[in-house]
Amino acid sequence: MKPHKRYKVIFLPEGQQTEAARGLSLLEAARKAGVKIATRCGGKAGCLMCKVKVAAEEAGAVKPPGDAERRKLGSQLNEGVRLACQAEVWGDVHVTVPEDPLKAAVRRRLEEARRGREDELW
Repeated sequence: MKPHKRYKVIFLPEGQQTEAARGLSLLEAARKAGVKIATRCGGKAGCLMCKVKVAAEEAGAVKPPGDAERRKLGSQLNEGVRLACQAEVWGDVHVTVPEDPLKAAVRRRLEEARRGREDELW
């Protein structure tokens, strides 16, 4: 039996990566790489929490969107937005995972506090 080809999936911005067989969802690949992508619907394209971005030049490295994904994402597909639970690996691909909103808020507050301290020094 011939072994299945494996593809490199790199998750940005952290750069975590894994190898995935063709047909593995980006959500499953993320879990394999230790990347947290939120979901509530169990991978059924219902909650829209697992949005990720795939650059236009790598769009062919994931399976084209199906009906459910087209209905849910509409024009966002033109911006490279995909549902990690629906998009399947078809080649080497870089996937941008949006920052968790709570994490982003905390990071912004820390940066503001750090800038405030730097201003006091000058």
